[in-house]
Amino acid sequence: MEELRFRNDILPLKNKLYRLALRITLNTAEAEDIVQETMIKVWKQREQLDALDSIEAYCLTICRNMALDRKDKKVSQIMELTQEVQESSLDPLTPHENLVQDERLKIVHELFNQLPLNYKEVMQLRDIEGKSYKEIAKILALSEEQVKVNLFRARQRIREQLKEIENYGL
Repeated sequence: MEELRFRNDILPLKNKLYRLALRITLNTAEAEDIVQETMIKVWKQREQLDALDSIEAYCLTICRNMALDRKDKKVSQIMELTQEVQESSLDPLTPHENLVQDERLKIVHELFNQLPLNYKEVMQLRDIEGKSYKEIAKILALSEEQVKVNLFRARQRIREQLKEIENYGL
């Protein structure tokens, strides 16, 4: 792999790598170090990259493994999701509907942050990063079926807990 190709194919992945490392380590400086080490490791192995199906999946896997190696033994939580800009519909929501929707989104974020790490990783990669099941399976070293099962269970858990909260008004 030539330097120009590396610049065009690998360097644009740095933001995705950073987000992944940050969600695992919860430390910006450490996440930056992990991204840098990932880039160095990929550069050192540049001759073998042509044989890979997905360079992006390979880079994300290296980054994930480095981040997991670095994090403390204690169970860490993925950072809270940021408030996403909601698409405006043709019929604008009333102030009450906006408030209800904002509160529901906050609850979903809290429920997401309470999920086990393996569920959070799958949801992060699928629902936020937009990865395919195949790419997620490569990144997390799981089968595609296990990815689907984890994603289903994570979504189901959030749905059930949200339903309980809304039904009981907690």
